Amino acid sequence: MPGKRDNSSNDLSEFEKQRLANIAERDALLKKLTLEAQSSGLHFPQPPLKAVSGDGSKSRKRTSAKKEDTTPVPRRMSSRLRGLTADSEVKRKADEAFEAVQEAEREKRMRKSDFFTFDSMVISGQKISGKDLVGIDVISKDVAKPYERTFGEKDVKMTKDKDLKELREQMSGLRLWELWDPNRIKITPERIYSMTFHPSEAKPLIFAGDKMGHLGVLDASQERLPTEGDEDPDPSVTTLKPHTRPISTMAIHPSKPTHLYTASYDSSIREMDLEKMTSMEKFAPDSPNVDEPISGIDMAANDPHCLYWTTLDGSFGRYDVRAASRNTTVARWQLSEKKIGGFSLFPSQSHYLATASLDRFMRLWDLRKLSHENPVPVGEHESRLSVSHAAFNSAGQVATSSYDDTLKIYDFGRKGISSWEPGRTVSDTDMKPDTVIRHNCQTGRWVTMTDYAYSNPSLRPQWQQNPQSPIPRFCIGNMNRFVDVYSGNGDQLAQLGGEVTAVPAVAVFHRSKNWVVGGTARGKVCLWI
Repeated sequence: MPGKRDNSSNDLSEFEKQRLANIAERDALLKKLTLEAQSSGLHFPQPPLKAVSGDGSKSRKRTSAKKEDTTPVPRRMSSRLRGLTADSEVKRKADEAFEAVQEAEREKRMRKSDFFTFDSMVISGQKISGKDLVGIDVISKDVAKPYERTFGEKDVKMTKDKDLKELREQMSGLRLWELWDPNRIKITPERIYSMTFHPSEAKPLIFAGDKMGHLGVLDASQERLPTEGDEDPDPSVTTLKPHTRPISTMAIHPSKPTHLYTASYDSSIREMDLEKMTSMEKFAPDSPNVDEPISGIDMAANDPHCLYWTTLDGSFGRYDVRAASRNTTVARWQLSEKKIGGFSLFPSQSHYLATASLDRFMRLWDLRKLSHENPVPVGEHESRLSVSHAAFNSAGQVATSSYDDTLKIYDFGRKGISSWEPGRTVSDTDMKPDTVIRHNCQTGRWVTMTDYAYSNPSLRPQWQQNPQSPIPRFCIGNMNRFVDVYSGNGDQLAQLGGEVTAVPAVAVFHRSKNWVVGGTARGKVCLWI
């Protein structure tokens, strides 16, 4: 009949089809929400549903939902959603448990000021005595003072200078310790942050500090014993735990070879007696709640009793360990507004020190004329990005590493630092580096970097303090899984490698022997001898 509307879906407009689809979707959603509320123990009274007829008109008739025979199991809900008052006893126990966990975490990170014996520090390794560790000669006698090479045999052969060529051949001739593969020499449980050699020339004795305060000890004079069957033991390593946070640096004074000093982000400096195998706190803030992470320590060549250190808040301190009271003998200077990553004393004249800081400056200081209220440096040089470390050698040269991918060498010995009068200042021109070496210092997140956030240590230059030739040299880790060795003039002497599968970011020289060791983020070491 003309004028009569056809109810078939084919005659509905697109708008009408969309409207009906929206209504159906809404009803399905309401039904789903209702079922979920009922199953969780909640019940919302439902208003009468308006059915939609085929012609789009709304009917007031509501179809009752059929009750199920089984009662739904209520889901777990909080007291707040159920409208109930929380049980005070249950809540109290939960709060106490949470506080206990938080307190345990705080205690793990808080420094321990106790006197430690070997048994209270040891984590793993064999029981050793001081004489077994450093040797009777050290105790009873004075110590004698990826994979792409950028330097190799071809560079050594092409060297024209006779002395330089001889030194290059000597340093490039170092080989990895052959008794064990580096992947099997795990000296610490966590990533290595600092390392040092014992100054003894009798044997390579290595100490390494890691991210969680462990101290690993490796005696590289040990022999590989014959084994039976399939047994093939790893090298003997002793692991101790004198600190609770990263061991940032360590030092052994050559005139006091049985004492190892370790500094940590737990704000303490400890002295380990290698003969008695005990550890004693030598410096820390008066309150255990004071947080002053220590970034570096050093000792004057002519004074085995005085400790110098820097912190991550930019301060510098000095303390005589023989003093009865810390309060009267600790001297402090605020040398930087940002963290000092590394520093060192001039071995020949320990009143001079060089600092490297996050504010991009390498600064030279003279303790003879250094004001506590307004310390003024002898001179300073600004790099494009932050400077990680500043290392002095006995010739008066300072080597720095920086995140602008350069190694810089400042030759203050040639500029007469030994004859400078107290209070002298150096011009910006004289503070410019004498040599700049391109070197990849972008450690990223895979390598150790001395940072309070426990991220990763930066690549740091470290001089051989008593070389057996007139040519000074330093070593530094290479991101291509080598250790680079450079002279004081910036000439590369060697690129030490081998079966090394990780970046030896922490690299150090022995004081007088041509021994180099590198530590990795996996707590393993590579030793070249």
